[in-house]
Amino acid sequence: MRCRILKIMKRIKSNRIICKGSIVSGYVYFENGRIVDITEKELPFTEEYNAENLYVSPGFIDIHTHGGGGFAFEGSVEDIVNGCNFHLTHGTTSICPTISAAHFASMKRSVENVKQAMRDPRLKSNIIGAHMEGPYLSPQQTGAQAPDAITAPVPTDYEPLIAEHKDAIARWTYAPERDEDNRFVKHLRENNILPSAGHTNAIGEDVKRALKDGCNLITHLYSCTSTITRDHGFRRLGVIETAFLEDDLFVEIIADGMHLPADMIRLIYKIKGSDRIALVTDSLALAGTDIKHGFMQSTEFIIEDGVCKLMDRSAFAGSIATADRLVRVIRDEAEIPLTEAVKMMTETPAKIMGLNKGSLEAGKDADIVIFNDAVEIQSVFVAGKKVALTV
Repeated sequence: MRCRILKIMKRIKSNRIICKGSIVSGYVYFENGRIVDITEKELPFTEEYNAENLYVSPGFIDIHTHGGGGFAFEGSVEDIVNGCNFHLTHGTTSICPTISAAHFASMKRSVENVKQAMRDPRLKSNIIGAHMEGPYLSPQQTGAQAPDAITAPVPTDYEPLIAEHKDAIARWTYAPERDEDNRFVKHLRENNILPSAGHTNAIGEDVKRALKDGCNLITHLYSCTSTITRDHGFRRLGVIETAFLEDDLFVEIIADGMHLPADMIRLIYKIKGSDRIALVTDSLALAGTDIKHGFMQSTEFIIEDGVCKLMDRSAFAGSIATADRLVRVIRDEAEIPLTEAVKMMTETPAKIMGLNKGSLEAGKDADIVIFNDAVEIQSVFVAGKKVALTV
């Protein structure tokens, strides 16, 4: 056994290892795709990567993205693979390709393509599974989702799909107020699919009811999530306030510096803390391209100020962020410590999704990124193997 270890042990040397909320000096040792130790001790090794004066971090985990590099996750298997490989160049080692609301047959085809992409030898990162964003959403909170596809949960649609492809579906965003008997959320949890409340006009009681049956995540807080309303003069909490009130609820935020200003990010961080916040790009296929103007279906858009806008500039049409940008925004604009920014991009999403990833500690998967002071990715390791940063 010892001889086998001597043959394959690798290590990364750095004075900036992000570990357990601190920045430490030493080595990250890994073998057979798992981290062995983070220590200053000299252990036997066969290969060393010198990352002195560079940050060594767990691989970034993006649990909500629609594409990137010109590739949409509703597209072909090749598009999904290329989109994931694009995000890998920005540090995302684990990803949930997100499928927007559409007529159910179309969403089913997209799930089938994600399932094939998970096994595709061209894929360089980890696909956690598809994220279904709809079609069981609120008509009043559709955002950029297709309004003609929005519906209440239809068991004859989702039950056969889950029976056939539950291993390829990691999470599902829905509006809890449209699942009055909790049949849908219970079915998701019975099949190890994470429910998430989003594009929802729910009141607090709807969210609490869903939480009791396992819906413990809010999709992109403040984007298409309800706030306080009045019923015959009586105020009722919305999704936003309930997310703050309930400690067991996780939230994801689009931390591109545009969807949420720095003060709002600081507010969410102050209330929820890094243990309950996951950073997400919610990026369009436009992320990483030079496209400045065009049409999504029949909707005209323009890209300026680092975000995609409707042509009349009345609202945002989507994000063009990558994970490294999120970390920069949290550190430089929201002025939250780098270790906390990394935690919200790694450890917390791993906790939400139940992954053996997200932190540099013995026994965890050796998904590792190395970046400089500007949070520009220098090297990426997936399951302990250094991968080429090309699409």
